[in-house]
Amino acid sequence: MAKKHKATKLGGELIRNAEETLEVERYWCLAGRPVPRIPPKDYHYVAELAQLQFELIKLQEWVRLHGLRVCVLFEGRDAAGKGGVIKRIIQSLNPRICRIVALGTPTEKERGQWYFQRYVAELPSRGEIVLFDRSWYNRAGVEHVMGFCSKEEYCEFLRSCPLFEEMLIRSGITLIKYWFSVNDQEQEKRFQERMRNPIKRWKLSPMDIESRRHWVDCSKAKDVMFAHTDTKKAPWYVVNADDKKRARLNCIAHLLQQIPYQDMVPVEVELPPSQSNEGYKRPKMSSQRLVPEIY
Repeated sequence: MAKKHKATKLGGELIRNAEETLEVERYWCLAGRPVPRIPPKDYHYVAELAQLQFELIKLQEWVRLHGLRVCVLFEGRDAAGKGGVIKRIIQSLNPRICRIVALGTPTEKERGQWYFQRYVAELPSRGEIVLFDRSWYNRAGVEHVMGFCSKEEYCEFLRSCPLFEEMLIRSGITLIKYWFSVNDQEQEKRFQERMRNPIKRWKLSPMDIESRRHWVDCSKAKDVMFAHTDTKKAPWYVVNADDKKRARLNCIAHLLQQIPYQDMVPVEVELPPSQSNEGYKRPKMSSQRLVPEIY
């Protein structure tokens, strides 16, 4: 009995996510309220999430049909909840229109390129939304704090980044930047949870652990980064992420307000009649390699 209880506890996150997804889908049929709006004080998290995801579907259609190029950056503290909100954004969207970019450590070849080069290759095309799970701001944060770049490279980034982003905006890209802020105690709580839970342990990288030793240095680096890159044309929007669920709702609601769109609910499709078999016979199931039905 204890063993079963332990397994349930370790898989709790997976179970909660699955239940949330099912509950959200039940609310989709009730969605359709106009935005922006003020949610009631006694709002239900899943009901609000379903409503926001329904609006994201409309936004997606608007972006596709009008050939918009939308680029959204998600930056912030480790374990601040960036991945959680990204997951809820893409949950109901077409992966051919909305995709995630989460680049790993640059290769030797990429280190010899213009710093922004590998990010440029991932920018959105017409009718596309790209969500950057961390972005070119690695240089102003972890690379600078951990000494992975030189002082000259760091200073050049602070100088050129606003120019680079202005160039993107002038080219027609809608650039939206989010910083997820979480306090020290809450981050420590989430790190401890990741260490105890094997389902979440992959999220805790050696770099995350090392960054805990440089909490103040990371805070100072963020302040300097904001001073140089929080511009009128490409401002930073700070999300209070101490409460994960509230952070998700607030971020998605804000994102919807950044791109003017109209109600673009996909039209219902009338299915054509199925083709007659015209004497076609399916091969015997015994002639195929079937997956064993163990459930």
